[in-house]
Amino acid sequence: MTDIDAVKRALREQRIETPSWAYGNSGTRFKVFPQPGVPRNAYEKLEDAAVVHRFTGVAPSVALHIPWDRVDDYADLRRHAESLGISIGAINPNVFQENEYRLGSVCNPDPAVRRKAIDHILECIQIAEVTGSNILSLWFADGTNYPGQDDFIARQDRLAEALREVYDRMPDGMRMLLEYKLFEPAFYHTDIPDWGTSYAHCLALGERAQVLVDTGHHAPGTNIEFIVAVLLRVGRLGGFHFNSRFYADDDLMVGAADPFQLFRIMLEIVKAGAVNSSVAFMLDQCHNIEPKIPAMIRSVLNVQEATAKALLVDLDALRQAQENGDVLGANEVLMDAYHTDVRPLLASLREEMGIDPDPLAAYRRSGYAEKIIQERQGGTQAGWGA
Repeated sequence: MTDIDAVKRALREQRIETPSWAYGNSGTRFKVFPQPGVPRNAYEKLEDAAVVHRFTGVAPSVALHIPWDRVDDYADLRRHAESLGISIGAINPNVFQENEYRLGSVCNPDPAVRRKAIDHILECIQIAEVTGSNILSLWFADGTNYPGQDDFIARQDRLAEALREVYDRMPDGMRMLLEYKLFEPAFYHTDIPDWGTSYAHCLALGERAQVLVDTGHHAPGTNIEFIVAVLLRVGRLGGFHFNSRFYADDDLMVGAADPFQLFRIMLEIVKAGAVNSSVAFMLDQCHNIEPKIPAMIRSVLNVQEATAKALLVDLDALRQAQENGDVLGANEVLMDAYHTDVRPLLASLREEMGIDPDPLAAYRRSGYAEKIIQERQGGTQAGWGA
């Protein structure tokens, strides 16, 4: 039998980090679509993130992307976050938008370009220290487009050398999360294309280097929950970038394309007792055509609902069926939990937490969208590259 009070405790303590870049304008390779009321700077991004936390109760931190979120005084930015009741989360260096990175950043054959990229990452460590962050989140667009363009092993050696310098400069208590991506923008090969490559580099670095799983960075049909289980088993799952995809790295709202997959992933987290562990649950999405803040709220709710269903799985019954070789019985245990409507449970939990049981409806009634549209007229809206 499932202990509903224990389920509620786990859900109450769950933390889901939102990304600053999701509050700015974004789009496709062909067009960035501006929206009214979009933040003009990092301070206003924090204000929007605080609103998501106010209506969900479980999103108390926001990830930064540097230099998109560059400010003159990071201590002041931290104070602003704290005044809003939130904190600054993972720091994400950007080493893919400068002209010099045409042939890569830390894997670039030019040592001067590699130096520039490493120095920027080291700067982000300093920013993390000032803002109170303990996570350095790394993703590299490095790779090649054509056979023979560069040497695979030479690029891996450059990558390892750069990661070692960065890792050794991290203060105690800081973790490096190393993300991977199957392809894009490099189409022949990517320097960190899969979890195995990320894991190999993390093993060489040390215990504070862990793998980051972006749910959109896999080939169709990939069993992501198996990857999650393996990384949990060896203690190297650092965190997630949650989103959805139909084809490639679509960066749609998490749970939109395949909510059953999100449930299966969260079940592995629940089985490992990692719902409220050091595993970082972060959103990484681009809301191109839907309004930003409601999309963030909806995404947080989707993760909550998947987690609640995973927590409702009768693990004792599941284990017994597995040990007895009862294939259908084991599957039935999972499906019973997945088909449970957990929305009443979550509404009850929110009432106990002192927040509205329907976060999206509460946001719409709040008038915040109308307020920021009026207040944020003029200036340059934040977005990709800003």
